[in-house]
Formats: sequence, C-alpha cells, structure tokens
Amino acid sequence: MAQTLTDIKNLLAGHGLHPKKRFGQNFLHDGNHMRRIMDAAKVGDGEMILEVGPGTGALSERLLEAGASLVAVEIDRDMEPILCDRLSSFGDRFQLHIGDVLESKHTLNPAVVELLHAASDSDPSAIPHPPSPIPFKLIANLPYNIASPLLVNLAVDHPGMSAAVVMIQREVADRIIAKPSGTSGGGGKDYGPLSVILQAMCEVDVVGTLSPECFWPRPKVASAVVRLVRRVNPLADDPAALSGLLQKLFQKRRKQLGAILGRDKALPEGIDPDARPESLSVEQFVDLARWSG
Repeated sequence: MAQTLTDIKNLLAGHGLHPKKRFGQNFLHDGNHMRRIMDAAKVGDGEMILEVGPGTGALSERLLEAGASLVAVEIDRDMEPILCDRLSSFGDRFQLHIGDVLESKHTLNPAVVELLHAASDSDPSAIPHPPSPIPFKLIANLPYNIASPLLVNLAVDHPGMSAAVVMIQREVADRIIAKPSGTSGGGGKDYGPLSVILQAMCEVDVVGTLSPECFWPRPKVASAVVRLVRRVNPLADDPAALSGLLQKLFQKRRKQLGAILGRDKALPEGIDPDARPESLSVEQFVDLARWSG
C-alpha cells in the first residue's frame, strides 16, 4: 500500500526520528507525482534500478511492486530498520547500502558499483574484475546537494545507466535543459558545463514540476522531475576532455573564444573566434574538444 504523509510521519515517530536537514531529507508524499515518475521511467519486470535517498521507502515499494530489482543507497543509518522492515519481504530483489553514493565528487562509491553487479548475478564470485557495465536505471528523489555531480558521474563514467528519472531542484533542472544564447528560449546563466555534458551524453527533458507542498517538510524551492535517456551514439567520444574544456571556457563565459584560446589559432569550421562560450551549441563544443585535444 502506498505511503501517505501520515504513514511517513508515523514511521519516523515510531523510531524516534525526524527529518534531518543535513541530509537534505524532504520526503515526497504526493502519490500522483510518484505515479508520474513510474510512468516516465517505464519500469519493466526484472529491470535493475538504482535509488539514491530512499528515505522511508515510499518510492522503493512502488519500484519493487513493479517487478524491479532495487539497489537502494541511503546515507542516513537511522533509516535502515525502517527500510528493512518495509522491504525485506521482497527478498533478494532488494539490496540496501548504507553510506554515501559518491566516494568523491567525481567518483561513484565502489561498494555501490559492486552491489549493482552482485544484484544482477546470483553468483557474486562470478563477477569479473573490473566488472563490465550492466544496464540499470537511476530513479530517485535525489538530495539536492548531490544531484549534479551524481548525474554527471553516471552519464560520463557509467555507460550501464540507460536512463534516469529523478526529482531535483527546479534550478538544477533548468540548467540541465538550458540552450545556448541565440536559440529559441536560450541564453542566460543557466547554460553551462552541466547542460553541455548531460546533453552530449543523453536526451533530456522535464517531465513535470512540483510545488513545495508535495514534500514534508516543505523545501524553500520548487522541484522538477527530469528524464535523461542515454544516447545510442553519444555526441562526445571523450567526455573527460569535453568537461575540461567546458570548465576552462565557462570560467570566462563573457569573453570571446579567441581571447580565451588564442587569436593565432584557427578554430574548427563554423566556430567564430569572436563568439562567446554561451552561444556555442553542444555539437560545437564537442568539435572544439576534439580540436583542442
């Protein structure tokens, strides 16, 4: 049975707990939006799902009831007994890791990677080292402070992630889908490295927006559900080189390319040395990364 706001409050109170600001705990209790996430993710029977920040397991239950295998990563150890009590009946299809999903800003926790592979293989001793990519989807109400680094890390370094449907801060969603200046609806400070990297690796769109009233406690900002689907042929063949170039250029986003890269260099065809970084398309950044490499 789907968890209501009353259920969530009672679960926490029964363990003497309350939402912890340091972990960014804002519990989604709107069933309509949870159904929207499930519909957007198109979870199939037997699919592998990574959920980060499951909280009391409201979304986790829906994922498991849909027949998925779930690796849940929860940083708050106090949530462990709640999750185990609620989800242990799903047997081996539910695996829980207590800890941070990221080892560093640029690296996924190796324990999470191992758990994804172990959950996909009945014989963990048979897992190759290093393990080969396995297909999985990221579906989560992400803590705001890890959304950007986690999405970039999975998109760039973990080709096994076929798609992600995540609830994030609306401001971050705007940056993910932003377009370059000079295009319809483009321009402004939202377009930057996050936009280019994720759009180079994935097709991105906003599924819907949520008001603070959909969460408890209410956050001070609006949220959005974003869907990323990995491109069959990513635009960037060297995303690390692309990322390095983007950091260099967008640190001086108001300067012309020629002033940043040198006026004595012939840039790739179609790229004007008098243009500013915020006006380049994703494809042009990819061309420029190949050129600079």
